[in-house]
Amino acid sequence: MQTNEFLEIWLQVMVIGAVVSFALAIILYLIHQIKVASIKDYKEKYDYLSIKEIKYFKASIISIAVGIGMIINTYAKDVKTFDFIWFFVLIFISVAGATLVGYIGSLILQYYYPTKLNTKLKKWRYMPRVNPKTGNKMRLLSEDEEDVHLDEGMQAEEDVFSVDYDVWIDEATGDTKIEKYQGHLEALQCNNCGFYTMRIEREEIIQSPTAEEEGELIKHYKCQFCSSVRATSFHIAKDEDYSHFKPDQVHFKKNASVELVKIEIMSLGHKKNYEFQNIEQAEKFLSEFDADKTA
Repeated sequence: MQTNEFLEIWLQVMVIGAVVSFALAIILYLIHQIKVASIKDYKEKYDYLSIKEIKYFKASIISIAVGIGMIINTYAKDVKTFDFIWFFVLIFISVAGATLVGYIGSLILQYYYPTKLNTKLKKWRYMPRVNPKTGNKMRLLSEDEEDVHLDEGMQAEEDVFSVDYDVWIDEATGDTKIEKYQGHLEALQCNNCGFYTMRIEREEIIQSPTAEEEGELIKHYKCQFCSSVRATSFHIAKDEDYSHFKPDQVHFKKNASVELVKIEIMSLGHKKNYEFQNIEQAEKFLSEFDADKTA
């Protein structure tokens, strides 16, 4: 095959590939939107969005990036004579362009879009529920009201901020619906009682890291519900600065008119937002927050 013929075939492949890539991005987006629209239960919609939305958008961005890389290759359409050096430079530029688009897209999904997604999730989490038996609207109970409907294990999970429960009640019939959401802080599942109440009690450095060798850390866990304990060994990277940071406990003025407390924590370039329904929850959260143990 002559080089000019190869160039013509290459350009055709790039055009077709770009169209396919852009079409795939659109198809992925539409599939996601159709799935979201088809889910009628608000909690199921919330769970699907929190798990799948960013994954679908990331796949669409990758498809768009690949398509753009192929479009860059079509700038060779006016070249009459094939040159290997020119060809590989074009390949390099197209790969660089596709990588740049994919990288920018990933940054948007990582740092900007979670705020938008969080707003969308809140919409479905607090959308008024309807009792399927009676058709009556249900009311979301406050933190103080819901405890009577939660067993001791569920209350323990909420106390360590690993799980957050919403309790909806049909005040006409007394029917309740309990929904489970991820809490503000991570906790492990206890092998004994099965609740997500296993929290770090203390950490012990067995061997400090050096420039030549990794260190070893033992984390001691205790279940806040059944008091079971476990210890797990972790490696510490070489030359790691293993310093602990705990924020000073913050005291808020009591104010009954406060409807929401929002806390923003910056740590090593990462920003996390936490929201609480009352001042007491925020104070308890800050008293237990440890940047190293919750990273």
